[in-house]
Amino acid sequence: MAKITHLFAIKAITVSLLVSGSLEAKVSEQEVQALGTRLTPIGAEMAGNAEGSIPAWTGGLSQAQGNYQQGYAHPFAEETPLFVIDANNYQQYKDKLSAGQIALFKTYPDTFKMPIYPSHRTSAYPQAVYDVVKANATQAELVDGGNGVTGFQQYFPFPIPKSGVELVWNHATRYRGEGAQREIMQVIPLANGEYTPVEMQEKFKFVADVQDNTLFYFMQSVTAPARLSGTVLLVQETMNQVKEPRRAWIYNAGQRRVRRAPQVAYDGPGTAADGQRTSDNLDLYNGAPDRYQWTLVGKRELYIPYNAYQLLQKDLTVADVVHPGHLNPQHTRYELHRVWEVEGQVHTGMRHIYAKRVMYFDEDTYQLALVDHYDSRGQLWRVAEGHSVYFHDVKIPWYAAETLYDLVNGRYLVTGLSVDSQGYDFGFQSDKNDYTPSALRRAGSR
Repeated sequence: MAKITHLFAIKAITVSLLVSGSLEAKVSEQEVQALGTRLTPIGAEMAGNAEGSIPAWTGGLSQAQGNYQQGYAHPFAEETPLFVIDANNYQQYKDKLSAGQIALFKTYPDTFKMPIYPSHRTSAYPQAVYDVVKANATQAELVDGGNGVTGFQQYFPFPIPKSGVELVWNHATRYRGEGAQREIMQVIPLANGEYTPVEMQEKFKFVADVQDNTLFYFMQSVTAPARLSGTVLLVQETMNQVKEPRRAWIYNAGQRRVRRAPQVAYDGPGTAADGQRTSDNLDLYNGAPDRYQWTLVGKRELYIPYNAYQLLQKDLTVADVVHPGHLNPQHTRYELHRVWEVEGQVHTGMRHIYAKRVMYFDEDTYQLALVDHYDSRGQLWRVAEGHSVYFHDVKIPWYAAETLYDLVNGRYLVTGLSVDSQGYDFGFQSDKNDYTPSALRRAGSR
């Protein structure tokens, strides 16, 4: 792996998690003063890099067209790639590639490519978020061995992260508005490229209520194909899942029954995924952090999927995007950005099909950009990419698509695609009473 470089000269840190009690995570008032000056309001480095290939952050995307109702124009549609990385030249750029990306070049030498575009630091947040984050910096603390957080409000408890698990929490609590509804597709091609799209409707309500121990509410309905249609998943996501495990239920259309679903966690099977992802693969990572020992390796520059507006264009079809082996590189976009690197190693005495995860968090959003997954033998198994976009009209960074490549069986999964569907509705409003077992029963019986 390439040597880690970090402008703050952060050394590798291993988080020694206690069985219980509080872990000191507060930062000094002097450090907090860097937010909004040397650092962006949520803690990224304000300055660009020395080479000029990563620009300074200047407040996010300033001019763009479109919105979630009518769709988004590509703000950089006129740009062409600076260069394309492929199997013939990736060695020249390996210091800015993850192990998973390098493996994809080796696995698909004739077709996998990474078009590299100019870097744009497009993300920004409402001022109210910045105000909350600054208060969190001096008040938020890890509790119960890093499995919970106290003293924080709503978003980004650790804008000046000092441990790996703090970055995991920043990703889990990142700002995505108060709620959303999206109509998306999940596609799992066979090795020969054949597939049957799975269509889903997903509803979110984000609350991050420490007192109620609830992070968000989530309902996922499968609407196609017919053999899967009518399956509905309900999740009440608890914040401290060691204190209280995730609350989950499934409505089975065939049985017309609501059942508890404790398997919807950790390495339990993902919805309609044909065994190609775990429950905690969704959103690149979700759920309790307790099965892993998290190590903050540092910060480095990496080519990551970014500003993936091409994947939001309504003239695209699934066939345009989903090709055998991997996404069609004609519709992907990679940029050079700084990322936090965190390694998760399964605790002794615990189990997970992914014995190790190496995660890369975008510094401007704390949203995961890449995750490399290793099996119990230490072999690289699956590679996840989050193709991020900034929904500028609502100031929300999220994903246009999530991919998970299986290097062993040659298949991959892409979820979150909004081509041929309605995509995101950020005007969607709901109440926590819409996310109860009785509400699930009503949703499933419609």
